[in-house]
Amino acid sequence: MKTFGGPVLFLDRSDINTDEIILENYLKELPKQELKTHLFEELKIEGFNPKADVVGTKVIITRENFGCGAAREHAASALEVNGIFTVVAPTYAKPFRQDMFACNLMGIEIDRKSLADMFKTFASKDTECKIVINDDGTAKVKLIAGSLSKSYPFQLDDAEKALLANDNWLGFAESKF
Repeated sequence: MKTFGGPVLFLDRSDINTDEIILENYLKELPKQELKTHLFEELKIEGFNPKADVVGTKVIITRENFGCGAAREHAASALEVNGIFTVVAPTYAKPFRQDMFACNLMGIEIDRKSLADMFKTFASKDTECKIVINDDGTAKVKLIAGSLSKSYPFQLDDAEKALLANDNWLGFAESKF
């Protein structure tokens, strides 16, 4: 099963679209695994270098409307082949979030107040993330930077819990039929 947690990359921008996640011209030419080196190639954020900053990242924390633009599951696949299995944002483009769950990636929706605190407290630090999903249905994003640690609650619906528990749609279907 995939691990939902690890080193965090903060992307301080709203409306990061699918073309900025992976350019359309790579989608027909390259097999899935070769998307890896092209993740965020066209993303423009001051101080961000996709070749250096993405390496080792397991969790992205970003602003509103992540994955907007053209609907294409290759954008979620590009995250997956880079080992980025978790994105934390207040909102997502609906087709992109569905593609994330189809790839067994966790798209965590967090409230804006918690997100603002995450950026204020952790964005300038080397930060690790742990996703905690308890048996009672409660869930939280726990961020750790040195001796500093904070937790932020979030909700998963029943379908998302089932997908995660079964490691993907195929596992979910096999568990039901």
